[in-house]
Amino acid sequence: MAPDHSLLFVCTGNICRSPTAEGVFRALARRDAPDLRLLIDSAGTHGYHIGEPPDPRTMAAARRRGIDLSMLRARQITAGDFTRFDRILVMDEANLAAVRAIRPCASATRVELFLDYFPAAGAREVPDPYTGDLAAFEHVLDLVEGAARGLLASLNSPRA
Repeated sequence: MAPDHSLLFVCTGNICRSPTAEGVFRALARRDAPDLRLLIDSAGTHGYHIGEPPDPRTMAAARRRGIDLSMLRARQITAGDFTRFDRILVMDEANLAAVRAIRPCASATRVELFLDYFPAAGAREVPDPYTGDLAAFEHVLDLVEGAARGLLASLNSPRA
């Protein structure tokens, strides 16, 4: 049976922000919309970390909130993802430009900034915590949780 929605979360290296978004959204959907059939994945615009698990700080921050990211592995976005996913949710403007640059001309896939689903955040980009401290990883989780709630609400609305 085909999914109701297929979502790909994208950041730069696929070891901090996008696996966090994948794990948070997966957990939220499982809890709050168990009947919604979803295909959820994450990828990076660059192949820096292909095959690696998420950053240990990312996994620790998510684990403190009850989310296990240990089974995820980094991969790079491909042109084929525009066939597989109906929405690609990016973390920042650089990701948006990189994704649009590889988008096939005939693709109907929606490419959006993830934080547009969390207007109360007061920002449109999820900052990359890679060079930050532990508070930066917690901040990313806060932003991602807010955007995930907004995205899930939009998927549950009749016009999604």
